[in-house]
Amino acid sequence: MMDLLRSRQGFLCDMDGVIYHGDQLLPGVKEFVDWLYRENKKFLFLTNASSRSPKELQQKLGRMGLDVDESHFYTSALATARFLSRQNPGCSAYVIGDPGLFNALHDVGITINNIDPEYVIVGETSNYNYESIRQAVNLVLGGAKLIGTNTDLTGPSERGIIPACRALVAPIEAATGKQAYYVGKPNPLMMRTGLHLLGVHSEDAAMIGDRMDTDIIAGIESGLDPILVLTGVTSRESIELYPYRPRLVLGGVGDIPG
Repeated sequence: MMDLLRSRQGFLCDMDGVIYHGDQLLPGVKEFVDWLYRENKKFLFLTNASSRSPKELQQKLGRMGLDVDESHFYTSALATARFLSRQNPGCSAYVIGDPGLFNALHDVGITINNIDPEYVIVGETSNYNYESIRQAVNLVLGGAKLIGTNTDLTGPSERGIIPACRALVAPIEAATGKQAYYVGKPNPLMMRTGLHLLGVHSEDAAMIGDRMDTDIIAGIESGLDPILVLTGVTSRESIELYPYRPRLVLGGVGDIPG
């Protein structure tokens, strides 16, 4: 079963809980990345977090002693920007989020508009307050479409569990009666884009993640080989709570090189 995984040509890997936790590289990650390069595998680090740009993620790993080219990172902010630029080129948006999201939108020609935008876009941010919720609610009630960068309710941090994108979108949904469209994992849209960037077919690729409700279901629904690692939020016991299964459960990505 491990031989089948090692024979895959493409690897889509979640980051937090798979590659690092907080500011600490997880055991075996350097060996795994060395193996990816040595075996000429095509790989992409996917993250539902929208706050940081690929360059910032590259620098974060660099500070941990891992040298990975910027081209190997893909975020839900980039996926959201790509989605909107194809749906409605040159559109405008009211945005609640951090620089990684603003920069991704700017790079594809989406402008910031606090008066009459086509979209309200919400990503993770600590700059979240009543006034931003109030403005988002009024814009959505006025006809703006509501977009969330990802469906995560919570995320890990050095300070413990913190609210993530869907928790920040929830008050806007409740006040308007409108449901957001979420772009990041487990939306197959993000997975298909990742495969396209790698130039690999889904049947020859694996999705490696630590969350059953985003990574593993995204892999299953997109036709990738779903691989769960136990270095993040999911325990072996909690797998039984879900009606679907990963193909393999590993202690961490360090198990893959063998």
